[in-house]
Amino acid sequence: MQAYLKQTVLLAAVLAMTAGTAAAQSLKQWRDSLEVVNKQLKLEPNSIRLLLSKAAVNLQLLEWKDAIDVCGQVLEKDKNNLSALYYRAYANNNLRRYELAKNDYERFLSLSPDNAEARLGLAYTYIKLESPNKALDQLNNLIEIHPDNAVAYAARAELEKDMKMYDTALFDFDEALKRDPGNKDYTVSKVEILIQQGRRREAKKALDAAVSNGVPRGLLLEWYDQCKKR
Repeated sequence: MQAYLKQTVLLAAVLAMTAGTAAAQSLKQWRDSLEVVNKQLKLEPNSIRLLLSKAAVNLQLLEWKDAIDVCGQVLEKDKNNLSALYYRAYANNNLRRYELAKNDYERFLSLSPDNAEARLGLAYTYIKLESPNKALDQLNNLIEIHPDNAVAYAARAELEKDMKMYDTALFDFDEALKRDPGNKDYTVSKVEILIQQGRRREAKKALDAAVSNGVPRGLLLEWYDQCKKR
């Protein structure tokens, strides 16, 4: 669950919020970007826009402490800056400072309660704090606010799976797949539950549906083999 949320939720969320920098860049290009921003900051040291740009590049370079320091500078000037709160929470999660991350996500959501990325981030943080019921509450809230969000259903399903709530997990994986039918990860997680329950025929149908929706069959061979075992 932890790896799933970190990869599909937090990383995707940060990339979505870093001012359109989601296009792939090399490490050298990110370092070049940092050099450019630093030069600009010498001319405009109080520019919130430039400070946030620097923090975003720090995140891309996995420079967590630097990102936190820069976000702190922004929040001294604008205590309610959503980007700074989000970036700092993300960086603190990566440093395993989960209480600090929780505080920033909660502050963010007090200002922008409908934000999906922050609520997913808070759910992940509660999982790291070993508070799965609080994480589940956040995901329930998220789905109520964003009922068409496939990632939200999948994240809740993964948590329910870890909590051995298999029937509700299967329901949520189905809801996620309705919204993103060609998603391999959702399919595999659903199939794992079905195979565990001995429902191999249903598992094979789920695999076939994924293939019909564009998932290469070769990526699912391991799971097709599992369906054949008795």
